[in-house]
Amino acid sequence: MSEETEVVTPEAERDDDAYTLERKAVAAILYAVDINDRDKLIELMDPLHPADIADMLEQINAFDRMRLIKLYDKEFDGEILTELDESIREEVIGLLTPQVLADAVREMDSDDVVDLLEDLEQPQQDAILEALEDSDRVAVQQSMTYPEYSAGRLMQREVVMAPEHWNVGEAIDFLRDSDDLPDHFYHIVLVDPRLRPVGNVALGKLMAARREVMLSSIVEETFHVIPVTRYDGDVAYAFNQYHLISAPVVDENERLIGVITIDDAMAVLDEEHEEDILRLAGVGESSLSDSVIETTKQRFPWLAVNLVTAVLASLVIAQFEDAIATVVALAVLMPIVASMGGNAGTQSLTVAVRALATKDLTGANVWRVIRREIMVGLINGVAFAVVMGIVGIVWFGSPALGYVIAAAMVINMVVAGLAGTVIPVVLEKVGVDPALASGAFVTTVTDVVGFFAFLGLAVVVLL
Repeated sequence: MSEETEVVTPEAERDDDAYTLERKAVAAILYAVDINDRDKLIELMDPLHPADIADMLEQINAFDRMRLIKLYDKEFDGEILTELDESIREEVIGLLTPQVLADAVREMDSDDVVDLLEDLEQPQQDAILEALEDSDRVAVQQSMTYPEYSAGRLMQREVVMAPEHWNVGEAIDFLRDSDDLPDHFYHIVLVDPRLRPVGNVALGKLMAARREVMLSSIVEETFHVIPVTRYDGDVAYAFNQYHLISAPVVDENERLIGVITIDDAMAVLDEEHEEDILRLAGVGESSLSDSVIETTKQRFPWLAVNLVTAVLASLVIAQFEDAIATVVALAVLMPIVASMGGNAGTQSLTVAVRALATKDLTGANVWRVIRREIMVGLINGVAFAVVMGIVGIVWFGSPALGYVIAAAMVINMVVAGLAGTVIPVVLEKVGVDPALASGAFVTTVTDVVGFFAFLGLAVVVLL
């Protein structure tokens, strides 16, 4: 007789404070700054990852940030600059001495230097370029000539390449004899005599193969070449879609000029997602480090747009003044119809904008998605219409009022599903960022349709 053994799989542990700096650690660092103890500060900061130091610099106030950087001085690592939020990066660079800044940027890869320069004013750009060695300066300046948000700005110029006729032994000997290899790389790019990339060889396969094996026989199956002018969002999509680790970048003559690695591609993807979320909320490229004036300027225009849409909805309500005065219950119930439609529209809108950003929503499936959202709106509308119909009857003792709000609920939920999908698609077709502009249009449609359907039906049925 066999006994069954029950296997219990524990749930994954979640800690909201995992991988974040503890308050005690930050307090100890600031105390070292307060007492001007540089040795203690270095002792506390040395174990920290540059990303954690960058987070701390973003979280503390400008005065403490200045004192910490001045005291930390020569220990400042260039990687910290690459991890800093753009909103305070320029401020931090201004606090570094010329020698510390020079040492910091010399440690950085060319793509990180380019990313750093993009957000700085000309005097600080010149200071950083002067700190670089001649060969690095030329490479960075050339990368800066490529269009903003292009693969040319994203790539690093440090590339490990090998002729396609080499074998594993020749490649390993080359790597061992090289003094200027990048700190981190994942592939050796095989090139033909005209420096055109023909394949990638993963380091793992290189180390596992015998010396006499030809490099061309162990190339990766998935190989994508990135044109230097390709939009960086498309590059990030390709990395995510095809599970790339690195990809060579080529110029207009298809010659190898750089390489893009997964960390840079995923950073772009993360930035685009964050940007979409902020734009959907109408706050633009906001940061916790922004001043009151900057934050106000970013939010004011979209609050003004919302005001205009609210006025349009109010004009619709004004057309039914007499009906509202006659049946006071309409004033009580009509915000429910508009609110439910607005929430349903926002749900459809968020899904559509996300799908457009990831290229999941295309011309091939757009009508299927629109039909799905309409059906979802219809089903949810009917379900909530029953609830609100009962509420109308029980609360106000009027079956007719219950029928009116139920019908209006169904109409507005269906329209919300339609508008939430169609509006971002149309905006993208005409070249307008759907994440930035869709919210105001969808809210206007659901408010106007909701009020008009509810009050219009009330006039027909109740009066």
